[in-house]
Amino acid sequence: MRVGTLAFVIGILVMVVGLGVSIALHEIGHLYPAKKFGVRVGQYMIGFGPTLWSRRIGETEYGVKLLPLGGYISMAGMYPPSPKQGSAGSGFFRTMVQDARAANDETLDGEDDARVFYRLPVYKRIIVMLGGPIMNLLFAIVLFAILFSGIGVATASTTVSAVSECMLPAGTTQTECTASDPATPAAQAGFQPGDTILEIDGQPVATFAEASALIQAAPGRNLDILIRRDGAERMLVLTPVLAERPVYDDRNQEVLDADGQVVTQSVGFAGIRPTSELMRQPIWAGPEAAIENVGAVVGIVVQLPVKLYDTAVALFTGAERDPDGPLSIVGVGVIGGEIASADAPILSRIAGMLGLVASVNIALFVFNLVPLLPLDGGHVVVALWDGIRRGWVKLFRRPPPPPVDATRLVPVTFVVVVLLVAMGAILILADLFNPIDLLP
Repeated sequence: MRVGTLAFVIGILVMVVGLGVSIALHEIGHLYPAKKFGVRVGQYMIGFGPTLWSRRIGETEYGVKLLPLGGYISMAGMYPPSPKQGSAGSGFFRTMVQDARAANDETLDGEDDARVFYRLPVYKRIIVMLGGPIMNLLFAIVLFAILFSGIGVATASTTVSAVSECMLPAGTTQTECTASDPATPAAQAGFQPGDTILEIDGQPVATFAEASALIQAAPGRNLDILIRRDGAERMLVLTPVLAERPVYDDRNQEVLDADGQVVTQSVGFAGIRPTSELMRQPIWAGPEAAIENVGAVVGIVVQLPVKLYDTAVALFTGAERDPDGPLSIVGVGVIGGEIASADAPILSRIAGMLGLVASVNIALFVFNLVPLLPLDGGHVVVALWDGIRRGWVKLFRRPPPPPVDATRLVPVTFVVVVLLVAMGAILILADLFNPIDLLP
């Protein structure tokens, strides 16, 4: 097996492990408060399908199943006991309701069982259900903190990686200099790869962005550039020329106009390229990145029907997919493999993997808060509705109502599950046959 292929496989395995850890933490977020509040938990399982390993500790069976596509804990009395008036009736959906009630009744230890979920106060039920998503958010914050403050972010530094020999027009396909091409200002000034820019006209610069802004703002002016070369400082005189250069966006991609042409601007040009270095960020940069990612994922979820439709169209037409569109677990694994096998320093690849796992946890956090059963957000809505009903009758001094019977929503849950399965199938096919390329 070639090194690149082995690295690709390792990247996929790392993503599988990362997803498993994320799911395990999510379920711990439910398990811990449930046990803390006295709820009887029968199972804590990672994955679905046949059980690969399990062990009973106390009253709870802990285990791992074959398919790492999710997880669950089995709490006693998620719903109140079945009504005494008999069967829910006939028909497909009514049978589903009855089956859900029967399965729920099996977790009850008599009608007076106090260690059941539905008997918890509303705020405790909400804490249990929000525990899973919050664990994913906290895990993402930790990973982003390690990425930003421990490893650092790839940043264009003030160290020169290369010096362009000649001036080439913006947008040209020419790759080599000819005798008629004028030398770049940087070449004329005597810049060399490895030089580190310290000051421009007496103004210290810490990043390449700062140096570039000063150069672009001074076409035709002589700039005194203080550099460090081989441990010694020296002064160079640079005279930027006015040139048409491409405009780049936040992704460092060329901006295109409505006709697909590269947008340019007239700025001072020198002809130097920076070295990319990992620069550690302040400790708050990780949490800030996590919050920014939450906003981005919320935007994707809000537009999910449209983005899913666009993904399906791209799948069947072969069109390029939206890089900000949704991914399946297959797509995440493929991108993990691409990061692991990329021609980059090992630390940069580790950073890429950490960022990907962190982003997956942000997605788990946001998606599980969608207020539909069987997602955690749906259970929160049920608990809130129960609290509203109880508060209303208490306000008017009426007898307390019976607990909300969420098994009545099983048909809606079934429809949601079918839609989730269909969405997963579309995304998996798209990630297999028309994958997103997030790498430059």
